[in-house]
Amino acid sequence: MNSSKTPTSEHVASSSVFGAPCWVNLTTRDLRSAERFYHAVLGWDWRTGKLGDEYRFAHVGELPVAGVSVVEAMGRTAVAWTPFFAASNANETVARSQERGGTTAVGPISFPPGRAALLADRDGAVFGVWEGELVANWEEWRRAAPVFVELHTRNAFDAAIFYAEVLGWASTVAGCCEVDYEDEKVVLRSQGDVVARIHSGAVESAPDPSIRPRWQIHFTVADVAACARAALANGGSVIQGEEGSDEAILCDPDGARFVVRSKQSQ
Repeated sequence: MNSSKTPTSEHVASSSVFGAPCWVNLTTRDLRSAERFYHAVLGWDWRTGKLGDEYRFAHVGELPVAGVSVVEAMGRTAVAWTPFFAASNANETVARSQERGGTTAVGPISFPPGRAALLADRDGAVFGVWEGELVANWEEWRRAAPVFVELHTRNAFDAAIFYAEVLGWASTVAGCCEVDYEDEKVVLRSQGDVVARIHSGAVESAPDPSIRPRWQIHFTVADVAACARAALANGGSVIQGEEGSDEAILCDPDGARFVVRSKQSQ
């Protein structure tokens, strides 16, 4: 692999940033309802692309932020926000996950211009992998950092080993993601930028899904309180977050949870 910086052209291949979070996707039962809700809460506008009419790309201005698809498009998977990680070879990545106790929900299946698979790690946290061309203007998405992903899991160290072996973190291949342990958290960096964190503390058998192992998607916003009010006004709910706090956990009308975080707290 070329160890130079990722090119700034519009088209970026997943193999050039392998192991790094490269996209986030919402599966929902009602695409039009999701469009209305996230436009009201996060100000997103919607566009179609190469994946067809049943997949929408969310934009803030010209910046792509996230994707939304109906559950049938991903094999009737659960309604949820899911992070996707760049892979050089989706088949090999899925095989490595299965060899290490992970499970495969979907794929790899073809979504031109690439291939996707939906997996779960040993503790049940769901994540995706993507092989192929990344979304247009992806480098702008990366630099603007509108999205951040965090894994809350049973044991951060054990999870880091699983993902390192599956996604190639901290490998000897040039350009791979770096892993550090800071303040009892695992911190993932790609090309020097922090792109994900892993925390210990989730419980596998917890009755409350909010404290089970899971990847949590954070969106940076200018006004957390305004987003919470908009969520309530448009059929969603506020799971956690006091007035004046710089972070809140919200839930859309279909049940998908996500986090809004103040830009000032980044």
